[in-house]
Amino acid sequence: MAEVLRVGVVGAGVFGGYHANKYKQAEAVEFVGIYDLDKSRAEALAAQHGVRAFGGDELAEFLSLIDAVTIATPAFAHAAVALKALEAGVHVYSEKPLAITIADGHAMVDLAAEKGLVLACGHQERAVFEAMGLYDVPEIPLRLEAVRNGTASTRNLDVSVVLDLMIHDLDLAQSLAGAGPGGMRATARYRTDEGYKAVGADEVTAEVEFENGMMAHFRASRMAEARERTMRIVYPSGEVNIDLLNRKFENNTPFRLNADFAEADIAKDPLGTSVFRFLDTVRGVRATPLCTGKDALKALILALSIDEEVAPEPSEYSVY
Repeated sequence: MAEVLRVGVVGAGVFGGYHANKYKQAEAVEFVGIYDLDKSRAEALAAQHGVRAFGGDELAEFLSLIDAVTIATPAFAHAAVALKALEAGVHVYSEKPLAITIADGHAMVDLAAEKGLVLACGHQERAVFEAMGLYDVPEIPLRLEAVRNGTASTRNLDVSVVLDLMIHDLDLAQSLAGAGPGGMRATARYRTDEGYKAVGADEVTAEVEFENGMMAHFRASRMAEARERTMRIVYPSGEVNIDLLNRKFENNTPFRLNADFAEADIAKDPLGTSVFRFLDTVRGVRATPLCTGKDALKALILALSIDEEVAPEPSEYSVY
């Protein structure tokens, strides 16, 4: 019988709710509870799942009762909570981005290694690429073009559009390239309507050259007229054009990709795939989670390099 893991969620917002649902579905798991700074929010979500609610100064108590935790707070608090959890000996699954500074990202990765703990990050679209068979293609792309546009929203305005949206494609590109970035240039646009408050740029275009020669063009917006999630991957022997919203692609390479990838279990529920692989890694039955802390740190470093190019002034936030 699989080891029963005691798990919990920090953050009672939308994504905290998604993760709570996955922990309720997971096998060999004791879902202990939900923590939020605002205990009333934790109580509302905990009541839906029949678990305990924790809030305010109860974080240390909460961490003492669990083996593994999902951190689904606003992005600026990921590192502070993760470091407390790792220090307490708790395995950590952080929603993306891993952190909002390179120093914090390194601190998380280093502490997890020092403590022998699993650190995973929620770059769940890797499951879609795996289901398609892209990680089995025996060629390195020559060029990748990614568009990730969203309409205006009041969510995730505590980070730039790069850390909110583009970072998904930065991670996917690096996972295909198998190399780090070299040269880069980027431009940005900002919303200027009265009363709108957000950190960083609202629309960014970036061109990145990887150390192995792969070129990548990224565009992300949170001020677009319509949602769009597309990627074009050009290989020496052909190209693949992917519509991530509608879960379909066109392939004129000689490589056999899975046209029915959207029906594969791992792609039907990429969040579940990511969470369950994290739990399997904690149990020792899987070598790595879908996205490791080290992988997520690479995406973070590239994202922050783009942010620095277009908006060099950092912002400060209070944290947990």
